[in-house]
Amino acid sequence: MYRHILIPTDGSVLAERGVVHGLTLAKSVGASVTAIIVEAPFNVYDVPESKMRQMSEVFAQYAEQIKTHATHVLDHVAGLAKAAGVACDGVQVEHYHPYEAIIEAAKDKGCDLIVMASHGRSGIRAVLLGSVTTKVLTHTDIPVLVCH
Repeated sequence: MYRHILIPTDGSVLAERGVVHGLTLAKSVGASVTAIIVEAPFNVYDVPESKMRQMSEVFAQYAEQIKTHATHVLDHVAGLAKAAGVACDGVQVEHYHPYEAIIEAAKDKGCDLIVMASHGRSGIRAVLLGSVTTKVLTHTDIPVLVCH
């Protein structure tokens, strides 16, 4: 059935549902897993004016923060995968559009399924807030299993 499952996560409680479901599915079908976390690249407009002179320091701090966060999240998923007996590797990507990074990673890794969580928003809330899950569903031809 499925041989390689991509599981996007941001470390949130909601994303954890997708992680657990994806790992359970992977174990039941004998698939391997790639966990991915997509972090926003450094945005100079987020730097307070008072820190502009120390830009390189701010950039280094940001880079360290996202690396630490990504490592923590991916280590957590790797621990869950190990406990479930599922082969898992982790990928951290910096990208302005997470859905694009998710789709690219799925293609690059040869994944035949993407398992991810969604808030399940509908109507005007979905339109206004947008959704990485909705964008992945809209822009990929790889099957996507959505956990609400």
